[in-house]
Amino acid sequence: MLTGYGDGYYQVLPTLWADPVNATRQSLVLIIVWAHGCLGAWFWMRGRNWYPRYFLFFYSFAVLVPLLALLGFAAGARSLEVGLPSTAWFMPVRTAPEIIGQIRTSITAGLLAMIAGTLILRAIPVRGKIRVTYPDRAISVAKGFSVLEASRAAGIPHLSICGGRGRCSTCRVRVTEGLERQPPASDAERATLTRIRAPDNVRLACQLRPNHNLSISPILGGDNVGLKAQPTEQQAAGRERHIAVLFCDLRDFTLLAQRQLPFDTVFLLNRYFETIGEAVEASGGVIDKFIGDGALALFGLNNSIEDACAQALTATTRIAKGIDVLNRNFMSELDKPLRIAMGMHAGPAIIGQIGCSKASSLTAVGDTINAASRLEGFAKEYDAQLAVSADLVRYAGLTVDDRESYNISIRGRTGTLETLIVQNAEEVEAMMEANRPPETPA
Repeated sequence: MLTGYGDGYYQVLPTLWADPVNATRQSLVLIIVWAHGCLGAWFWMRGRNWYPRYFLFFYSFAVLVPLLALLGFAAGARSLEVGLPSTAWFMPVRTAPEIIGQIRTSITAGLLAMIAGTLILRAIPVRGKIRVTYPDRAISVAKGFSVLEASRAAGIPHLSICGGRGRCSTCRVRVTEGLERQPPASDAERATLTRIRAPDNVRLACQLRPNHNLSISPILGGDNVGLKAQPTEQQAAGRERHIAVLFCDLRDFTLLAQRQLPFDTVFLLNRYFETIGEAVEASGGVIDKFIGDGALALFGLNNSIEDACAQALTATTRIAKGIDVLNRNFMSELDKPLRIAMGMHAGPAIIGQIGCSKASSLTAVGDTINAASRLEGFAKEYDAQLAVSADLVRYAGLTVDDRESYNISIRGRTGTLETLIVQNAEEVEAMMEANRPPETPA
């Protein structure tokens, strides 16, 4: 109305439908703007207690309004074929440049005013918000939001495998302040916390919807499990090398899986694999593959067999220490501590890309791999953490004369294999220190 003229229905509709591009653009703009508004309304309402009861109504409204609007738009276009009131009398009024300038100034001023108003309103404390304090920061969220939703809205990594449905305990947090003023745990949350034997100050972040300020500390890290890149196919495919092979297996895992929630089992298994992977890579080896609850690691793809065996022995010590850390962290929810069995052997093996299509990967085959696998089973028989061949120990420059050894038979292999049994793999570190040559004084 700023120009003294306003287009009506009979002027706008023919203009839009005269060009298919205009009609398509108008329809797309309607859908985009409506979807944007619905998304904003959903973020505002999703934390309200009454929202689940009226979800179906809101969903129907969100779908029907744009659908009916587009149908009305199309019906109006069809009426053009019958004929609309003549618009020939209408001649656009040329607007003076100063009026256009005034309109532009008014629109710019209005936009700046809205931006300034938004910033001012954000700076004013709003009733109905609560403060969630993390170990490294504090955020404000509206009442009705869960702690998990608050974390994700603020961009704070927070682990949750089951998608926030309270079916796992990976999102659990320790409430350090303000627990007594929070709503009690629901039956589903209480059942999960009871199953993992969580202390009273632990809650599930996806289920806790605080109504007063609180301070929390996530118990489980939100970092992703991943391993570094292995050697390329050109570097390690189709060649024979003398390598050290480590098999590691988690004992009694089937029984453990039966007593844990499925999501917690996956989380615990991933943490176990992460421990193995970090220990192997920190020692200079690579993970060949994970098989069930076991892992196969290779050492010596790009270095000497002597260095490879020393690296493999170092990895066993790091794995044993990592398992001890896992047992301390999950003490409250494990009936028995995690136990591992490892088998190691050194010798020739064929390294290459084996498989088909996307299932192809770097791996090793040969008698050395089979022997290491058999030694891992031998460690279980003696209820020990490590069964290592004397060949590998000698390659690493250690002596085995003072330790008891066993001559075991390997299926498909002639003769026997001299093997050492180590009850606790952390003893390997002491063995390596005892055999390390003294430093010469400068």
